[in-house]
Amino acid sequence: MANGVATEGGHPAEQMDRVVIRFAGDSGDGMQLTGDRFTESSALLGNDLSTFPDYPAEIRAPAGTLAGVSAFQVHISDHDILTPGDAPNVLVAMNPAALRANIGMLPKGAIVLVNVDAFDERSLKKAGYDTDPLADESLSAYKVYEVPMTSITQEVCKDAGVKPRDAERSKNFFALGLVSWLFTRPVDPTLEWIGKRFADRPQVAEANTRAFRAGFDFGETAELFESHYEVRPATFEVGEYTQITGNKALAWGLIAAAQLAGLPLFLGSYPITPASDILHELSRRKEFGVRTFQAEDEIAGVGSALGAAFGGALGVTTTSGPGLDLKSETIGLAINLELPLVIVDIQRGGPSTGLPTKTEQADLLHAMYGRHGEAPLPIVAAKTPAHCFEAAIEATRLAIEYRTPVILLSDGYLANGAEPWRLPDVDALERIDPKFATAPNHVNDDGSTAFWPYVRDEETLARPWAPPGIPGLEHRIGGLEKADGSGNVAYDPMNHERMVRLRAAKIDGIARRIAPLEVDDETGDAEVLVLGWGSTFGAIVAGVRRVRARGLRVAHAQLVHLNPFPPNLGEVLHRYRTVLVPEMNLGQLSRLVRAEFLIDAQSLTKVQGVPFRAAEVESAILTLLGGPR
Repeated sequence: MANGVATEGGHPAEQMDRVVIRFAGDSGDGMQLTGDRFTESSALLGNDLSTFPDYPAEIRAPAGTLAGVSAFQVHISDHDILTPGDAPNVLVAMNPAALRANIGMLPKGAIVLVNVDAFDERSLKKAGYDTDPLADESLSAYKVYEVPMTSITQEVCKDAGVKPRDAERSKNFFALGLVSWLFTRPVDPTLEWIGKRFADRPQVAEANTRAFRAGFDFGETAELFESHYEVRPATFEVGEYTQITGNKALAWGLIAAAQLAGLPLFLGSYPITPASDILHELSRRKEFGVRTFQAEDEIAGVGSALGAAFGGALGVTTTSGPGLDLKSETIGLAINLELPLVIVDIQRGGPSTGLPTKTEQADLLHAMYGRHGEAPLPIVAAKTPAHCFEAAIEATRLAIEYRTPVILLSDGYLANGAEPWRLPDVDALERIDPKFATAPNHVNDDGSTAFWPYVRDEETLARPWAPPGIPGLEHRIGGLEKADGSGNVAYDPMNHERMVRLRAAKIDGIARRIAPLEVDDETGDAEVLVLGWGSTFGAIVAGVRRVRARGLRVAHAQLVHLNPFPPNLGEVLHRYRTVLVPEMNLGQLSRLVRAEFLIDAQSLTKVQGVPFRAAEVESAILTLLGGPR
């Protein structure tokens, strides 16, 4: 933190290179909206950022209880960052439950802004407090600022034409205004957004505007704070940027992939947390020829997507773990039919209903083996919210070129998290050629021609894709085993083994087009390799950077292709004395690489419904290197 700089109001503004802020309150307090608007204003200011929306697991837990606490954490900086931060520097607590649920995350000296109006005897009891923490010295390690957010909001909204109860709902905008002042955020973008968002409810717009301004002015005039802070813009590569969440990036990636392939995009899906936002986003994009079908259940969703693929469209279905269970039989059918299909699994805590709003990476083995029979398929994993765009295109490319269903793995952390995304040069994206069949491909014994649906491409082993309605390309498909070439139903045991091996060889052959795994090994002589997949990327890279800052050597590689593995993975793994695999499961990738490459991969596991912190990865690496130095 640098020296203070005077501002118009006379308050010194201290320069910070980064700050982590956590907004927390009851699930009805609008904390997700508050965090999102703060994030948006920070993005417009030019900061690098990473967010972590933390939803309660229950749809509407009792108000004021720990189970109902909703939080939004945002990390902003003037340099490149990769995670939403290990520990908040600032906590905004709208009630006692929010304070109790989150205070343990804060380091000593952190700022705590509390809505003191909510700390009445009843609310304290519901949160499990025996005494008022604002009065019993239990918060002495923090800089606590007691702000009457509710009462000030109600006061400024008295003549805005809204009822007191409705005015109270605007207190989240008071908190947003106060934190915007505290960290020198621009005001106009938020005011413009309020005007547009609530244009059809002018009284609500007025109340929110008044509350926001009151919070901002309170920071400037209350003389409660010693200073406020400024986080300057980060330096980015030249280009046009937007703030994007993983689910939106994935939806846009699917649209881009369909355009690159010249195919209509069809999504057959059943709403499920945390995948539903993809359905919502794609349903708004009819101008790109997108068709969305909200099915009555998961089975109907995947069935309709497979039917669309048979008809010559890019068939996609989105789900989370419980839905992937139900889709398994139809995915097996797609493998037998050898049709392109993209299955998006936004992983969440399980099993069963599990933790619907919490993140996990525990579906990898399900994606690998969760079907009866020998039924391999490609698996692609996104690693950041922005990377979901590229991962969607890659999954689509594999599905179309190899005539196979592909599972694309994301998770709740990526789906809801946001970061700046540089808009790609669309014209530079590589085209995807569906290579539809256009003519018969077999000559019968009598000299006539016919179309055989299982005549394979010599390079990819993919069968032809022949949508119905093309004269001369009539053919039969179905779930029973087919004769290689003709596609006739065949019970011959040798033919069945041949088809099983051909389908497996087709998937194995994808490794030839996968780029070799890139390894970040600065000196080339590191003893420890950290191998990650999916959303562990940010925490791993941040942890590796911390270890290197200590003068120690460690390497890192992140898998995007999980089946088949990159062709050089075995060679990479055997270069290092120790391989550490951080996963939000009980060691699923570790099992796969141990079995495939006979190495003693060390697992770092976490199944708490929250992502890894960089400090956890750092600590594990240091232990393998002989302890902290």
